[in-house]
Amino acid sequence: AQIIDFDNQAKILQPFTDDHDALERAIHHTEAGGSTSLYNAIYTSLSELKRIRQETGPDLGRQAIVLLSDGVDTSSSLSFDDVLDMAKRSETVVYAIGLIDKDSTKDGWNEAGFVLNSLSRETGGRAYPVIDIRQLPGIYSQIAHEVANQYTLAYVSKNTKRDGAWRKITVQVARGGAMARTKAGYFGPKGTS
Repeated sequence: AQIIDFDNQAKILQPFTDDHDALERAIHHTEAGGSTSLYNAIYTSLSELKRIRQETGPDLGRQAIVLLSDGVDTSSSLSFDDVLDMAKRSETVVYAIGLIDKDSTKDGWNEAGFVLNSLSRETGGRAYPVIDIRQLPGIYSQIAHEVANQYTLAYVSKNTKRDGAWRKITVQVARGGAMARTKAGYFGPKGTS
């Protein structure tokens, strides 16, 4: 795992490691305050995961981002559309935990909720709105359980166009009690074969 803190800029507090103590120390060094460069932080996360994927090769397992934020960006140099496009092109699932200020306006959460829900839905993850921080341990456990208990399905498209266009996918489960949560789609191949 890797820990990234973000306020007016995204900072890697702990590079990728399996040292749980180092990760915990980095989490304790995060600070809330200042402006929020949420999109820059997501870009940094996706870029770091892409780098790791390239270095590791095909043996790399699942990749996920667990994002804890209010969902409001106030200072990124990137747009939401740019970050959403990058997330959709990645092989990374985004789980977004949205901290809701119960005293904030409903309109303020709608925009933030849209951002967090879109990132999660489009990558096959899930968004969790949180009003009470005592909910966090349970949510983190749910995310860990889900990441550890996923299956990967693959198929070969009959669409032979090499136009790089977005292709929607839908997965339905016929078995009762089972649920499919998938990416909303993928970009088709581009160029000549």
